[in-house]
Amino acid sequence: MSCNGKVALVTGAGSGIGQRTAIALLKEGYEVVLAGRRDSALQATIEAAGSFGDKALAVPSDVTDPKAVSALFAKTKSALGRLDVLFNNAGMGAPGIPLEDLTFDQWTAVVNVNLTGVFLCTQEAFKIMKGQDPRGGRIINNGSVSAYVPRPNSAPYTATKHAVQGLTRATSLDGRKYDIACGQIDIGNAATEMTERMNEGVPQADGSTMVEPRMDADDVARAVVYMASLPLESNVQFMTVMATKMPYIGRG
Repeated sequence: MSCNGKVALVTGAGSGIGQRTAIALLKEGYEVVLAGRRDSALQATIEAAGSFGDKALAVPSDVTDPKAVSALFAKTKSALGRLDVLFNNAGMGAPGIPLEDLTFDQWTAVVNVNLTGVFLCTQEAFKIMKGQDPRGGRIINNGSVSAYVPRPNSAPYTATKHAVQGLTRATSLDGRKYDIACGQIDIGNAATEMTERMNEGVPQADGSTMVEPRMDADDVARAVVYMASLPLESNVQFMTVMATKMPYIGRG
């Protein structure tokens, strides 16, 4: 499928799922704006894309800073003229320590990236998408299976992912009048730097520690590309992509 003329923006595009998805979108013919805090990481994504990297634009940005987010979307519009797809992917977790030991700063850091960052980017995307011709676009939020059930010692991450689910629903509803579709991909155990520790074993709800299976992050990227490929009259509201044998379904 060719997506010539379509523009996508991916936050957290310098590593993991963001990097894999940005490259997959480039290969589908999108022009892709790469957003992330470290320019060196964004340049590495462009390099990893090979010849497809010619259609990438790196814009170092901090999704927790309203002025930086506004500048990111202004740069997207001025350089590429429109925005068809936003993948709200940037995210982080807090240290896996008991809830009562978390500091206020640790809590706030996760909320600022995982929730406020998604809101700020969504708000700026609305401003572009509702006024462009053709009107509308698609927003895809990176949720998590933690939007449904928690892991031990994960209160900030789990709380923000539950909140993102609510924001996805509200965005989907509020975007209707502008032909803006919004969906969410909930990911479980994609093989990225964030899940490396699963190879050594991670805490389980029963107090044990267990090595967990992971899946190729490219499988997630392909799912996002599919969601992005639909016409605006169709929408994947929620999709779960997870390692088949991870301890999620049932009771472990």
